[in-house]
Amino acid sequence: MDLLRHLRLFVTVAEELHFSRAAERLGMAQPPLSQAIRRLERELGAELFDRSPRGVRLSAAGAALLDESRELLVGEERLRALARRAVDGDLGILRAGVPPDTTAAVLSALLTACAEQAPGLTVDLQEVTTEEQTRLLSRGGLDVGLVHRPVDATELCLGPEVALDLGVVLPRTSPLMRLAEVRLADLSGHDLVLFPRAQAPGWYDRILDVCRVEGFVPARLRHASNPEFLLALVTAGRAVAFDQGPVARKEPRVAWRPLAGRPLTLRIGTAWPADRTAHPAAQRFAELAAGVLARDHTALSRRPSALDDSADGAPRPWSVVYG
Repeated sequence: MDLLRHLRLFVTVAEELHFSRAAERLGMAQPPLSQAIRRLERELGAELFDRSPRGVRLSAAGAALLDESRELLVGEERLRALARRAVDGDLGILRAGVPPDTTAAVLSALLTACAEQAPGLTVDLQEVTTEEQTRLLSRGGLDVGLVHRPVDATELCLGPEVALDLGVVLPRTSPLMRLAEVRLADLSGHDLVLFPRAQAPGWYDRILDVCRVEGFVPARLRHASNPEFLLALVTAGRAVAFDQGPVARKEPRVAWRPLAGRPLTLRIGTAWPADRTAHPAAQRFAELAAGVLARDHTALSRRPSALDDSADGAPRPWSVVYG
């Protein structure tokens, strides 16, 4: 027996106190309605209506059950609404990975956007390298990740990405500071400071491939996981690093220059499991992240560094790519 359906019929009859009018309101014939109410009365073991030639009225049991029945029906609607919100990704917990180099501004803007778009959703941000994110996504340890591409997307869906051209971070004493733009070949003889390969192998290998093709084979590869150590290595000698600009603003002894021809493009985008276990909010998070990253990079491109000369104020091109 569908108890909630029968309670809905009972409440309608109780409000009309007339089986024909109740049946018309419900869009059904009167005999099936009368039979359903009798079935409900047998199920509950109580007469819900006093029926007489003069009309229909609630029995003592019916009057006692009416308010409770209404509350149950309201609760059913609330439960259905919650289920719909959960299916749409508006409720629950979304476990999202972000690279360790994600700025505080991006994290704050992303959490704010999620809170505005889905206030019932809790976003559990975790600082995880791209390589580790791909493993966690495939094993169910994360619901969505913000990754440096390229990545192995065999078992993943990829959301829109933001593409950002990188420049070079130089010691301020470098002769290359005289140039408005620096060619990769101009960096010959310099050490190169990169993030550890284990963090994002695809992007790491891409950088070295492009450098080799463009005529820059680093004298030595150095590795830094955080901006402070990267800057220390650059200021200590003849090391250079690649960045979109913000890192150079932290240290007056270095400067940022765009690379001629824009050969290095950092691609950041989202990824989530491609199977049916995917979180319903993953795609929405992907779209929000793309918007936040695009706005953040636009702000960076319009804000010249106070530490560098006019050449460092050149725009940092960006674009959002779908597919």
